[in-house]
Amino acid sequence: MACLLAVTMQAGDYAKYYENLPTPVKQVVPVVIAKNDISLTDCGGVGDGMTLCTDAFKKGIAELTKRGGGRLTVPEGVWLTGPIELKSGVELHLDKNAVVCFAPDKRLYFEAGTQPKRVNPCISATKAQNIAITGSGIFDGGGQLWRPVKRSKMSDVEWKQYIEMGGQVTGKDDLWYPWKLKSGYPDIADTPQGQEGMRNDLLRFEQCENILLEGVTFQNSPRFHVHPCYSRNIIIDGITVRCPWNVQNGDGIDLSDCHQALIVNSTVDVGDDGLCMKSGSQKKGWDVWGCQDVLIQDNAVYHAHGGFVLGSETVGGIRDMVVRHNRFLGTDVGLRFKSGLGRGGKTERLYVSDIMMADISSEAIIFQCDYVDRHAGSNAKALTFTDEERRLAPEFQDIHISRVVCRGAKTAIKAAGIEGLNCIHDIDIRDCAIIYNKVGKQIDEPTARLSLVNVKLTENKLR
Repeated sequence: MACLLAVTMQAGDYAKYYENLPTPVKQVVPVVIAKNDISLTDCGGVGDGMTLCTDAFKKGIAELTKRGGGRLTVPEGVWLTGPIELKSGVELHLDKNAVVCFAPDKRLYFEAGTQPKRVNPCISATKAQNIAITGSGIFDGGGQLWRPVKRSKMSDVEWKQYIEMGGQVTGKDDLWYPWKLKSGYPDIADTPQGQEGMRNDLLRFEQCENILLEGVTFQNSPRFHVHPCYSRNIIIDGITVRCPWNVQNGDGIDLSDCHQALIVNSTVDVGDDGLCMKSGSQKKGWDVWGCQDVLIQDNAVYHAHGGFVLGSETVGGIRDMVVRHNRFLGTDVGLRFKSGLGRGGKTERLYVSDIMMADISSEAIIFQCDYVDRHAGSNAKALTFTDEERRLAPEFQDIHISRVVCRGAKTAIKAAGIEGLNCIHDIDIRDCAIIYNKVGKQIDEPTARLSLVNVKLTENKLR
């Protein structure tokens, strides 16, 4: 039998994060990996930035699976590869100065002869247990070859750089698609818009248990960066997630329907939501639904649409969550609670405290119930909702926010529900100090019931 070891801190080390919690949160347990080691070079990998190493990754993971698990080490070098699929018991370890670049040929990300709605993630795992990605190297998703870009978000220099890649610009000259690029790699859909909808995540794990992400950098994803879904016992410790501020759907760390998770000591600087909790539709036969037992602590978020975000999908509910001792610097919004008809669910026992913020371009705290997700290039038309979508209205309640300090936000606190529906109630905000530039409170009191106790809102008259 293979020797087993925990690849990270002992359980007692994680226990320190769970001290003095305002509500019970189930603690994570360490991920365990067998003590077997293989180098990617032993599997035929060449770190010259030119040799495709997809087969080397497959070979190394397959060999470790035969041995009962272990560590596949990626040494210093630039490693070009197609998608990587982790299996149970395998740790992928990136040495310092190891850079894994995902190849620009879009055909590598789906099986020949198929026409998927969305291509395979760069890094994936399905129904796996005890999987880990550790070290201090970098994963680069090559997202600039997948994402559309808006002219309004680009400087003249950046826009010129995209145009020089080839691509297609819309008739209004306001949107660029990576279509018919000068690189010569073929497109994989019939239209630029169709290919845009096929973008993948940099990392997506589904129905997995016992996940560790530690130390590495995830950058430049085609879509979301780090995205565990319908999974349990997740440890995210000391990772960096980054991409340009102006990319489409560049979410940082998203947990979609996950139970028992710890996110600590990580840095996020991205083009969409920073630390985001989601819950979509229930999957038949899948035993994890909703987000619960989550602790988020000691993280830094720089640019993002929101520092900490709930939604927009909250259908399965968000419960038993503590978010504390985090800092948000330069995000669009600080604490962002967003949902809409057809996307909503109930929140229970959410505690947010000791959040330090500065230079927030919009709201320090916002509750929004009319959120609609629109793809780049879509026409903003009035929407109609079915009775079922109206039944799935958001219900933000049992949320407790305290000791938020924010120096500089356009609006301090904003909240609006939906007329005739009980979407925002039993929210208490206390012991906070927010310096705002334009608006202190913008609360629609008939539809949003918030209790503010010892909340100091001060206008910045020196801006």
